[in-house]
Parts: sequence; structure tokens; C-alpha cells
Amino acid sequence: MNISVTKAAKEWGVSRTTIYQKINDGELSRTADKKIDTSEMLRVFGEPVSKKRTEQSVNTSVSTYSDSQAVQDCTALEHQLELEKLKNAHLQQQVSDQKHLIENYQEQISQLSKTLEKANASIQDFAQVRLLEFKKSEPDYEPQPEPKKDKSIASAPRKKKRRWGFKIPI
Repeated sequence: MNISVTKAAKEWGVSRTTIYQKINDGELSRTADKKIDTSEMLRVFGEPVSKKRTEQSVNTSVSTYSDSQAVQDCTALEHQLELEKLKNAHLQQQVSDQKHLIENYQEQISQLSKTLEKANASIQDFAQVRLLEFKKSEPDYEPQPEPKKDKSIASAPRKKKRRWGFKIPI
């Protein structure tokens, strides 16, 4: 199909001067009736602008839908990311709280251990004092070694041991 230079300029969105320059340079050819074959215009300038605009409007409507879908997907992902960040911050706070509890418990254990050591030391001191008091009150008492058990002596009556009214912790 042959078209005029003016119509070609409008359809391809180039100036008539540009078309004439291409003709003079030998890049573009014309027919004998001074018209340009559309295949020549396609070869030199590519697709016409009007056709590109039509394709762009079709692509734009398709891309608008896909763009809006992509925006929705992106928004959903951003929302999910924010939720995960909040969860992560909450879990980190819980870990921190648990670490503080553990430190407090360890401190309490340490204090209780010190208190227990002091109590044991006091009990030992008390036991030693009571033992010394007991020994002072019974100066003639010396523990007798136990006699060897012999079958013939086993039937002999035993002496009762004296019992005191206090206990000595060990």
C-alpha cells in the first residue's frame, strides 16, 4: 500500500523534512507517483506510532490489572512482614524477660547458699560449745572401749547407757 509523505509523517510521528532527508540520502525510496510504500516506512522507521499507541493502550489495560494485582500482593507481603517483625520483637522481649528471671533466680540461689553456709557454721559452733559444756560437766567420764563380743559373754546383761536431753548435730 502506498501513502503520501504527509500521511506517512502523521502515522509514524516523524516530520516530513525527516522523510525527505531519508529519501535524498537513499535510505528511503518512493514510487513514480511520489508516494511511499508502507513496507519501506516499516523498514526505515519501524511500526507506526498510531499502531504503537493502540498496542500501548491494550498493554496498558492489561498491565494496569497486573500492576494492581502486583500492588495488592506487595501490600499483603509488606503487611505479613510487619506482622512477623512484631512477632519477632515480642519473642525477643520474652527471651530477655526470661534471662532476667534466670539471673534473679541465680542471685537468690547464691544468697540462699551463703545463708545456708552461715547456718551450718552456726550449728557447728553451737554443737562444739555444747560438747565442751558437756565435757566440763563430766570430767571423770571417759568413753570405755566396747568389749569384744564373745559368745559366752553375749548372754550377760548389758549396762544401760545414759541418755542426755539434747542432740548433737553432725
